[in-house]
Amino acid sequence: MTEKVPAIVYCEDFFGKMDGKTANGLARYSGKYEIVGIIDSTKAGLDAGEVLDGIPNGIKIFKNIADALEGTGYTVKYFIYGMAPLSGSFSAEDSSVIFYAMERKLNIINGLHEFLTDKVSFIKKAAECNVELHDVRKQQNSNQRNVFKGNINKVECPRIAILGTDSAVGKRTTSVIITKALQALGLNTVMIATGQTGIIQGAEFGVPLDALTEQFISGEMEKAVFEAWEAKHPDIMILEGQGSLSHPAYLSSCFIIRGGKPDAVIVQHPPKREKLGDYPDINMPDLKEEIELIEVFSRAPVIGITINHENMSDSELTETIEAYEQKFEIPTTDVLKFDCDSLIEKILTLFPHLKAKLA
Repeated sequence: MTEKVPAIVYCEDFFGKMDGKTANGLARYSGKYEIVGIIDSTKAGLDAGEVLDGIPNGIKIFKNIADALEGTGYTVKYFIYGMAPLSGSFSAEDSSVIFYAMERKLNIINGLHEFLTDKVSFIKKAAECNVELHDVRKQQNSNQRNVFKGNINKVECPRIAILGTDSAVGKRTTSVIITKALQALGLNTVMIATGQTGIIQGAEFGVPLDALTEQFISGEMEKAVFEAWEAKHPDIMILEGQGSLSHPAYLSSCFIIRGGKPDAVIVQHPPKREKLGDYPDINMPDLKEEIELIEVFSRAPVIGITINHENMSDSELTETIEAYEQKFEIPTTDVLKFDCDSLIEKILTLFPHLKAKLA
């Protein structure tokens, strides 16, 4: 396994919030980078794990980039832009910080739709400082123009999609945790990343779907799954969801379902969220209606519910889990607060050949 390289993540004023989801995800898990510091002056001095989940993880939050470079104790080589604003663009302050990072000899990892490698000023500065610019969402070559071909029907392992009722509800985190749990059992499990954060975390297979031309999204999803099948012949795949199927602003879930053809779905939901993230005038969908929509559109059963516990007390969380299990008659859990054992058992029951393999 390739050794992780030290990196700091910039997330000014948004760490632990919805628009800080890239930084949040990297603080929880990264297979490619060793995250040694988060930059957010509003939470300077705190532990990133404590802020996110109430459990320290040893990643310190710094006031600014200078403090981070001096205080991590590492020779840092990468600066990761860890925010995902709805605009998809950099602010003037963001650009200034990135210029300073390049002057400190840091390579830049950017997940936004605005590409640094399309801007003369950034290209020139990177050349002067002898550093690299990596635009994760940028189409690097013409190969990311595959139409759907039907190769998904040649993939013989089960595929579980982790969908949700909104964006930034924890679909990627749940995907990572379930993937690890299945791997720990001894099953050859592959996660297909579908967004910029999963790619930055180091997912071996996947593509940031929302960076592609609509005509090719389903085909590129299919291609990622088929390539994983041919390369690894996994026992099972986990497909990371994006947005939600009912969300008026995002279409990625449609293409994940069409291109990936999941055999079953797990739905992530924040019970206390009343309005769609970034859309304060639009109500959250009803969970029952979202499940019905997913099952009709995907022709696959929803086999579990995972909860995002934002703004929930422990007692509310426990009561909600019990209520959902009684109402929907499927396993329900919070994979960050508890575990995913009930979901794993449901998967093994639904696909008995997996359980037989373990036996």
